[in-house]
Amino acid sequence: MIANINLSFEEMWEKIIACDQKYDGLFYTAVKTTKIYCRPSCSSKKPKKINVEFYHDINDVENAGFRACKRCQPEVEHSPHTELVKTVIAFLVTHYKQRLVLQDIANHVGVSSYYLDRLFKQETLETPRTYLEKIRVDKAAYLLKNTDRTNLEVCYDVGFQSPSNFYKVFRRLKNCSPSEYRNLDC
Repeated sequence: MIANINLSFEEMWEKIIACDQKYDGLFYTAVKTTKIYCRPSCSSKKPKKINVEFYHDINDVENAGFRACKRCQPEVEHSPHTELVKTVIAFLVTHYKQRLVLQDIANHVGVSSYYLDRLFKQETLETPRTYLEKIRVDKAAYLLKNTDRTNLEVCYDVGFQSPSNFYKVFRRLKNCSPSEYRNLDC
């Protein structure tokens, strides 16, 4: 943990107003009136400036009598959304053969499709769709190397709905066509 990051009160205030995730863990925002502390990226309603104190160490803020925010969970070392992302990834790995739309995945984890798309991209730097495509292409690559199935059979076996999309995505991710991958060693 970094002891002091050399930001003024005003600079830290700007970071919490902007919900800047880059400063999570470097300082904590404590609200005197509610006795709650948060990460700089917390999306809860912002307090009045006069009611805010900043702490650089989680132990100091807890020793001062503040409790952790239930929304941003600053006491948790990882992102509070890690479990949700793990659940989505497990769902994608398990159901990659099925025709999936974002709403199906969102319904499974119990959040809106917009929120899921935004959160998943924030945590993994890609959308659920592109993540699913990577899973499918990895499965296809394995089948191409280890079975005698045709490219078309592999396409449908791994969940692609159209051969043209399969070829396009495969080429984008593997830099070669499925046939080239099978015959050469791309």
